[in-house]
Amino acid sequence: MENRTGRISSPAECVRGIERAISGHDLDALTACFDPDYRSEFPVHLDRAFRGHAQMRKNWAQIFAGVPNIQATLLHTVEDGDTVWAEWEWTGTRRDGARFWQRGVTIQGVQHGRVVWARLYMEPVQEAGAGTDSAVAQIVAGEKPGDTTLGPAAMHGR
Repeated sequence: MENRTGRISSPAECVRGIERAISGHDLDALTACFDPDYRSEFPVHLDRAFRGHAQMRKNWAQIFAGVPNIQATLLHTVEDGDTVWAEWEWTGTRRDGARFWQRGVTIQGVQHGRVVWARLYMEPVQEAGAGTDSAVAQIVAGEKPGDTTLGPAAMHGR
């Protein structure tokens, strides 16, 4: 929400603007939520890091085209100074009719009403699997997790 000066009133409100822009499929409004020199990191996918509006716009243009009915739901936020921790759920239907469903956390650094850096921990929801024991056994054995080719990296064009 903008205050009377036209500026975002809090870092958490900036993140709520991202939610509205994603659900409204508004690439320009989404871009306005980010600093032109924005830094994006994916701590568990190191090769996906990028900087700037150009890649961010390219990524979200692909997401909006690939999941034309995407809806972002901000489940929880915690604001600590200029940092916002946000828990998300992103849902929709891909062009091929498959369900798009991701959940995770993002951590944003906000200055002057815009995100200047973010760390994304968004992943596809796995509805069925072998359960906790199998997952822990895979982790301990060093096996790679299930296929995430339809996850955020593919949607981000990385």
